Amino acid sequence: MRLTDFWERMEQALGAGYARSWAADVHLASLDGRTAQQALDEGRDTQVVWRAVHEALDLPAKYR
Repeated sequence: MRLTDFWERMEQALGAGYARSWAADVHLASLDGRTAQQALDEGRDTQVVWRAVHEALDLPAKYR
């Protein structure tokens, strides 16, 4: 998954105004306590980060 696809999915799920804030503020256990933004900044695979976000938000399958 490209980084642009990741952010498009985040905005679809949370809205354009909230997606980046959520990614910077919410620490995810499945990312070893990192935020989505921290994980991306460290070079984690975007698909892995998206799966963690998807799980944390309990999003419907259509967002997978």
